[in-house]
This record gives sequence, structure tokens and C-alpha cells, in this order.
Amino acid sequence: MYLIPAHITTSFIFSAIVMYLPVLVRNLGYSAALVGIILAVAEGAGIAGPFLISRFTDKFGKYKRSIIFSATLTALPALPLALFGYPVFSAIFVAIIAIGYRSTTSLIEAITSISVGKSGNYGKIRVFSSIAFVAFALFLQWVPVLKPDSAINIAFWIIITSVLAVSVISFLPFQATTAQPALTKTPTDNSLEHSPNDINKKSIWTPFFILGLVCIALNRLAMAPIYSFLSLFLLEDLRWNVVGLMWALQAAAEIPFIYISHRIIRRFGPMPVLAFSSVMVALRLALYAFSPFRGGLIFAQLLHSFCFGLFHPAAVSFVSGCVPTEKRSYGMTLYLSLGNGLPLLIGNFVGGFIVQHAGYRPLFGSFMIFPVLSVLIYFAGRSKKVFT
Repeated sequence: MYLIPAHITTSFIFSAIVMYLPVLVRNLGYSAALVGIILAVAEGAGIAGPFLISRFTDKFGKYKRSIIFSATLTALPALPLALFGYPVFSAIFVAIIAIGYRSTTSLIEAITSISVGKSGNYGKIRVFSSIAFVAFALFLQWVPVLKPDSAINIAFWIIITSVLAVSVISFLPFQATTAQPALTKTPTDNSLEHSPNDINKKSIWTPFFILGLVCIALNRLAMAPIYSFLSLFLLEDLRWNVVGLMWALQAAAEIPFIYISHRIIRRFGPMPVLAFSSVMVALRLALYAFSPFRGGLIFAQLLHSFCFGLFHPAAVSFVSGCVPTEKRSYGMTLYLSLGNGLPLLIGNFVGGFIVQHAGYRPLFGSFMIFPVLSVLIYFAGRSKKVFT
């Protein structure tokens, strides 16, 4: 049960950053293209930093210490970012924030997947993050003080949420180390005829894992315009000040599907669920690009139930099935960095220039190709017996 308050408080950090960090950077007076470049730099740092922290965590098992360090790292550059409007400094400060909150997320995901095991109900715990996201997004939409409409105010919310997470996690009974899985021989399982050292030396980079990670990365590349430019699309293109409300709506839509996701994944397997999610991502982007009505955009937000509510537990299940327990933090970092961070880096860099020269709707429309490619790779993998 100690994982629930950890998920809730770290979700507050995530919600403040994912909703308003692009707005903070834009409020510094930068062009859309420069905003995209700075956010791309952040994603690059969000790939490298968590790898180093996860390596330390896997080696020493100090999850609590690593999570506190990462959350603290998130808070430190927030105020300088809002005060010093120079592109190089902004990129550095945003990069440090990205290292902090990406590492915090990957560590929480890793220890959760270890705690529930491969056959456990991951979604039953992860759903509390979504509930917290909804509550905090609505709070920020209608907060009477420190409204997140300026760089300074947004920076304060990043600091406040990070300090809250550190304070709560400091009192939680995290295990100091990760237990090694016991190996016992059985007459029917030849895979257990190996020593722990044999398992540690076995590569996780099988064709199954590589192709699955590529499908995940293409799916998340398609989501890059939504994660990084949705808030600016609402404020600048639609002139509709409902950032918190729309993010809360999509997070609320994902809650029931995260909760029941383990049943769907057990029934169909993680890869078919990931492919179905890619189809829904393509439909969602089409609504942003071509729907002339606000109702279409609201429906697009509800599709987050499939684009994340089913996708994320399926991706975690896929990684958990490919990576041994003693490397789970590394595996979750691979997923969150190569499967999420690298695609977002590319999407942010390219997306900023598309917005600068063509606008937000062409951005969404052009990225529809990536979920289509993800589905095609999945079916190609099935035909080659890589995905069975």
C-alpha cells in the first residue's frame, strides 16, 4: 500500500510539468520552433539521466534514496528557468527538470512492477496516479492563487509538487534492496536449470524485444504533438483556456481501462493491445487535425483511454516479460527512455518547426503516419512468427 501515496505525489509532479512546462517555455518569449528545440533537449537529457540513475539503483537497490534525489533534482532549476530567459540557460534548466521527473517516474514504475510481479494487477496501483492527475489538473484549472498562467507561477507549482513528493516518500517504507528471484528446479521447467549468473548474462535484446520496443516508440512518437503541443494548441490556435480541464478529461478517461487492463492483456497479450492502441492514436490525431468542432476535440481526449489507459499497462507488461526482475529498473528505463523519451525528442524537434511554418493542425495530421507504421510492423512481426 505504500506505493499508492508514492504514485499520487509523483503524479502531481508529472501533471504540473506535462501540462504547463511547454507553456512556461513559450511564456519566456521563444518562437514555436525554439520551444520545440528546448523541449527536444529536455527529452534527450531525460533519456541519458535516468539510465545512470537506474544503473545505480539496480546495483545497490536504493529505490527510496534514488526517488528522493530525482524529485529534488526536478525542483531545483524551476525558478531559475522562469527568471532567466536565455535559450542556452533555458535548455540546461529544462534538461535538469527532465532528468529529475523522468527518473522519478521510471523508478516508481520499476518498483511497482517488481512488487506486483508478472502476473499481478499493475493497473490496480497505477490507477491512483491517474486519479491524482485528474484531481490536480482540475485544481490547477480553477486555483484562485498562483494561477498557472505565467512562467513564475508554473515554476512554483513544479517546486511545490516536488517538495510534497519528497516529504511523503521520505516517510514511506521502501525496501532498501531488490530481492533476487529464487530458482528452484522442477521436472517440467528446463529454463530453471541455470544459475543466477547465467540469467544475468542472457541478453534481453531478442528480435521480440527489439521489434516490440520499435512498435512502442512509433506509437509514442505519434503522441509527441499531443504531449508537447496540446496546451499551446488550445491556448493559441483555439483561444480556449481549458488546459487543465482537457488534460483532466483525458486522464479521467484512462482510469477504468488502467484498472481492468490486466484482464484484457491476459486475454489478448500485450502486443495485440499495443497494436490496437496505435489504431486509436491515429484516429485521435485525425480528430485534432480535421475536426472543426470542439466536440470532436473532446472525443479525442476520451480516446486517451486506449492511447494510454490500455497502452501503458501493456507496455509495462511487455517489458516485464522480457526483462528479469534484477534488471527491472533498467528495463523500465529502456521503455521510458528509448520507447518514450527518444520519440518525444524527435517529435518535439520536428514538431516545433512544423508549427512554426504550417500550424498546429498540420502537425497532428502529419504524425498520423507513425501509428500506422507501428501497426504494420506488428503484423509483419506476426507473419514472421516474431509475435505469436
